[in-house]
Amino acid sequence: IAGTGSNATHEAIRLSQHAQDDGVDAILLVNPYYNKPTQKGLYLHFKAIADSVSIPCILYNIKGRTGVNLETQTLEKLVGDCKNIVAVKEASGDLSQMGNVIRGRKAGFFVLSGDDNLSLELIKMHGDGVISVASNLFPAEMTQMVSAALSGDFVKAEKINSWFAEFFKVCFIETNPIPIKTAMAYKGFCKEIFRLPLCSLENEEHRKSLISCIDRMIKEHY
Repeated sequence: IAGTGSNATHEAIRLSQHAQDDGVDAILLVNPYYNKPTQKGLYLHFKAIADSVSIPCILYNIKGRTGVNLETQTLEKLVGDCKNIVAVKEASGDLSQMGNVIRGRKAGFFVLSGDDNLSLELIKMHGDGVISVASNLFPAEMTQMVSAALSGDFVKAEKINSWFAEFFKVCFIETNPIPIKTAMAYKGFCKEIFRLPLCSLENEEHRKSLISCIDRMIKEHY
């Protein structure tokens, strides 16, 4: 899945077509940021991108980072009008809105959490999973939690979710994705190098909290 979103529709189309030509399975399209379009503008933006490609499109609704919320009615219209819009990554933080999206969706449309800490609640409302931050470091455990929840084994899912709880918090101790990349570097998966304007964890107490959490999770594996 390639992230090809932009707040300029023509640029998002260019990136999406480029990704399609490169053979990606799907594209992830974030709400246009900064310019705060109306719901009509959001509809026209996403429809233009979806119409420009044939591969599956996943919309990414994250008001906190873009300044605009993709409302349920707008999403439903897009899904009805664009056959290749197949899922939404819901990071509005609004469980009520997520529930409305799930109840009103058509068959074959997937509702995925964009917040690790709300993934289990979303699945309890008959959502479909998560596009996760924490899974970068703990992919097997996140997969096990989601699989357990989707199969109805909420006892196991709750146990794993509790094991994750502190990590979900420290992943946002500073701006995401700084903490998760720091964690990945600590475990040797990458170098702790950031492209500006992101930079290394500044607060040493935050760094200690992050590393301590990781070490404890590995030692006290559920």
